[in-house]
Amino acid sequence: MLNIGTVFEVKEKVTENMTAKAVGSGDLRVLATPAMTALMEKAALMCVKSGLDDKEGTVGISLNIRHIAPTPVGMEIICRATLVQTDSRKLTFSLEAFDEKEKIGEGTHERFIINNEKFQNKCDGKINE
Repeated sequence: MLNIGTVFEVKEKVTENMTAKAVGSGDLRVLATPAMTALMEKAALMCVKSGLDDKEGTVGISLNIRHIAPTPVGMEIICRATLVQTDSRKLTFSLEAFDEKEKIGEGTHERFIINNEKFQNKCDGKINE
């Protein structure tokens, strides 16, 4: 069962492979926006995972993020997802990210509930088309 207001947090220490320089989104050794975004999306995924049946999963369908402050290598970040709306199989999340000093990101994210096997088969079918 999926409940509005459910929250999940992901905590991780920023490593060199998470920097803008390493992922190619910039030249500096600071947390890359794509790395922050991936952790935010992971938090949303985990937020609802226990409320789905064994054959279901979710896939991201939209993401609107603001990266508002830099974070250095070695600092811990927390990405928080809160389920704010459900509309049939569409789920909407509020996202926030913090480092040890301040809020570093915020946004919204939508995910769609899918049947894992059917979705994977449809995707794999593209190879044989």
